[in-house]
Amino acid sequence: MKNVLTQFSRIFVGLLFIISGLIKLNDPVGFSYKLDEYFSEPVFNMPILVPLTLGLALFLVILEVVLGVMLLIGYKSKFTIWSLLLMIGFFTFLTFYSAYFDVVKDCGCFGDALHLTPWQSFTKDIVLLFFILLLFINKDLVKPLFQNSVQNIITYASIILCMFMAVWVLNHLPIIDFRPYQVGANIQKGMEIPDGAPKSVVEMIFIYNVNGVDTEFTEKDLMAIPEAATFVDRKDKVITKGYVPPIHDFTMVKEDSDYKEELLQEPKLLMFVTYDLANSEEGGMQKLEKLNQEAKAKGYKVIAMTASSPKLITEAQKKYGLTFDFYFCDATTLKTIERANPSIVVLEKGTIKQKVHYNDIKKLDL
Repeated sequence: MKNVLTQFSRIFVGLLFIISGLIKLNDPVGFSYKLDEYFSEPVFNMPILVPLTLGLALFLVILEVVLGVMLLIGYKSKFTIWSLLLMIGFFTFLTFYSAYFDVVKDCGCFGDALHLTPWQSFTKDIVLLFFILLLFINKDLVKPLFQNSVQNIITYASIILCMFMAVWVLNHLPIIDFRPYQVGANIQKGMEIPDGAPKSVVEMIFIYNVNGVDTEFTEKDLMAIPEAATFVDRKDKVITKGYVPPIHDFTMVKEDSDYKEELLQEPKLLMFVTYDLANSEEGGMQKLEKLNQEAKAKGYKVIAMTASSPKLITEAQKKYGLTFDFYFCDATTLKTIERANPSIVVLEKGTIKQKVHYNDIKKLDL
């Protein structure tokens, strides 16, 4: 019985680590954004680590896949199980912290392929911790499946293949797009809320300064507020979260007006996504104006989407000789649309027909 449980744990943990790691390795930039959240001020307040998140993301996801492979084949079992135990201990702490303090809404354990609530993520890690502890207790039962030379080949091959995959997706696009802005998706439909969908229940909280102390009052308590109290602020507390459409917070703002209804009806729209002009890749930006002229000659309306300030927009237009208009959208939304900075998206009446990395402009079919 003990051996059966051990071998089941070995297969379950190994496969789950490989699947979870490969999903994140498919989109390491997206996982790095999740690490940015953990290092941000509201969570661990470690801004010094933010520039390192992409490298850390790559290291963690490759390690996750390789440890899963090593566990399945029984390669260096004691080292592998110790590593898995330390890793799951670290992840369990993160997911518990996120759930208890309600700071990171989605741990990104399975990228955009499967979204888990903080408590679901924590529960998943507790289950994994249980099976890894079983492996730790019975690590002598985890025997190698092949002779040493074959074990080495499989392990090193998995490392090389993971590194190759990482380089590929960083210089092109994720191999599989799990995001709501994938090719074939219609933005307007993605923003729709179905009839009968549950609505959020929100409680308004009023903050008043009472005798030098900021005090919270609900709507029911308003009559109890002292006359001498001074209003400070109002905030909304979500009691029950309602349905949130896959696509939300999508705007196409210019000069304080949102043009998304108009632009998403364009039959031929070419959109450059460059969420942060201060950190956009110079080589990619240099290609945009030429593509702009080629697209316009074929009847396309060409625009750019950014979350950057008007000053940065003006500087970019001058530096790269850009003649197309820029529209504002939230940076998180733009990062969800596409990971490269810049990238190119082709739309037909709001339906995404093609997306390419700036390295793949030649693949565009206009």
